[in-house]
Amino acid sequence: MRMWLSVIVVALLQSPAAPKKGGNPEAAKVKNPIAMSPESTAAGKRIYTRMCSRCHGSEGKGDGTAASVAVPDLTDAAWDYGGSDGDIFAVIHDGVSTDMEGYAARLSDTDIWNVVNFVRSVGPKP
Repeated sequence: MRMWLSVIVVALLQSPAAPKKGGNPEAAKVKNPIAMSPESTAAGKRIYTRMCSRCHGSEGKGDGTAASVAVPDLTDAAWDYGGSDGDIFAVIHDGVSTDMEGYAARLSDTDIWNVVNFVRSVGPKP
């Protein structure tokens, strides 16, 4: 089941339309296979701290010190690339620009979904 879901997620999210401003309707249909739990959120926070906090800041407010451009505040209600779990996964997986590169080659799908759960825990609720 997990392998099959990963294949579907990758197929949907690697379309030319993903990710894009306003979100991707196909990505928005993808449901998070990792239940929100203290364990998932903690795992996501560990990965976020290592991979994302330099730009997005330790609390996701977009105030990290390594970014060369304005970085989105992950705690506000404005989600430029869509606010569904599938949209957030697509942004992390595929990136959105040379400033926000994709992490598909460095993180497993499970790791990305855990980061989605962490970001969801500090950001707006769907």
